[in-house]
Amino acid sequence: MDHIDKKILEIIQKNSNIPLSNLSKRVGISSTPCWNRVKKMEEENIINSKITILNNEKINLFITVFLSISVKSHQEEWFTKFKETILKYDEIIEVYRLASSTTDYLLKIVAPSIEVYDKFQQKLINEIEFTNMTSNISLKEIKKNNYLPLDYI
Repeated sequence: MDHIDKKILEIIQKNSNIPLSNLSKRVGISSTPCWNRVKKMEEENIINSKITILNNEKINLFITVFLSISVKSHQEEWFTKFKETILKYDEIIEVYRLASSTTDYLLKIVAPSIEVYDKFQQKLINEIEFTNMTSNISLKEIKKNNYLPLDYI
């Protein structure tokens, strides 16, 4: 990966809809080599997908909750059931396994209201075996990047 690939990634992370002709001009190469570089990065899974990011509030998802879950069992069977559960709910938009003394998994969940979230959490309580569950409700989103820093390439 060279400086041209890095520049392509910087641009398309912030605007995946940029026409190829504009992208190639901005990185200083012609369209065909630019297209070949993008395709190669897709094949190598450097570029995983191109998406449209929606405004949560405009689609009535006003509440963001970070649900911390602690578990007793870390066995493969438990994890398989947990993964099946979280994958079936679109409300769960991110999930992380953590290295923490208090939390094993962190789920990011969106909902239109606290009441809807409460009903959803009750479903999860019945489906996930856990020792502790804590909800942290976001009051205000201060920073949200949908692009990654490229300083380490």
